Amino acid sequence: MSFAPDKDPQAGDTPSCDAIELMIVPRSVDLGGFSVRRALPHAKRRMVGPFIFFDHIGPAEFRSGQGIDVRPHPHIGLATVTFLFDGEIVHRDSLGTAVPIRPGDVNWMTAGRGIVHSERTAPERRMGGEPLHGLQCWVALPASGEETDPGFVHVGSAELPIVTDTGKRVRVVAGSMLGARSPVPTLWDTLFAEATLAAGATMPFDAATEERALYVVDGEIDIAGDKFSSGRLLIFRPGDAITVTAATDARVVLVGGAAMDGPRHIWWNFVSSRKDRIDQAKADWKAGRFDTVPGDDREFIPLPEQ
Repeated sequence: MSFAPDKDPQAGDTPSCDAIELMIVPRSVDLGGFSVRRALPHAKRRMVGPFIFFDHIGPAEFRSGQGIDVRPHPHIGLATVTFLFDGEIVHRDSLGTAVPIRPGDVNWMTAGRGIVHSERTAPERRMGGEPLHGLQCWVALPASGEETDPGFVHVGSAELPIVTDTGKRVRVVAGSMLGARSPVPTLWDTLFAEATLAAGATMPFDAATEERALYVVDGEIDIAGDKFSSGRLLIFRPGDAITVTAATDARVVLVGGAAMDGPRHIWWNFVSSRKDRIDQAKADWKAGRFDTVPGDDREFIPLPEQ
């Protein structure tokens, strides 16, 4: 989606659990028909591993005839990661990709040196109203890969490994966890997993991942006696093994990876280790030098005037 700069999310009360470095309460933004809670970037923590942007979309219920319409817009220097809990979004991009994403699937779009995409609700899914609930994240690319060729990978829910045990179900979207590895290719050490937990179930979150965070999508969890409700991003100190206990039925998402190879600059939809590269991307989009999106080339999001 297109990133509209906004105020930083709010840091929450400091929990007593020593393993938690920071708790972030995302700022809710109304985008007209649905809300987005933005947890990253944050004034006190810009990245967790390669994750430089974390949006919780919805849950929303569109009226009949309505849906999501994110017009074509550009990206450089990052990969977008879209994962849905409910609803459907049709992704189109300048590579000629046209594919719907549904709950449990993952869309991993690598912008590299530059890509343009749009995200919309299909006409046939607007007729009776449409739910929408999910996540969209950006992961920074290693400095050596920022100018890689753009690419797109769609992996269906049946292809992603699932680990089940008493009261828990963990889908490994990227990287490896609990002995399972996702087939999604990444350019950096990356972890992304979704877990549903029955009340009372426990789940380990070991210290193998250098930088780690957990987002509570719904329900309530307990970590070392501290309880956390939905809409909280918990960033853990490195090196500590964590056990998550579901205080109620809950859904959580775990993200992280190796510390990034240096800071990144963000402006609108552009991410780069170099400010001059972002300036170039601005000029290229304004001058119409990016490729267009086949089948969705009649409109676009103009460069913000700021």
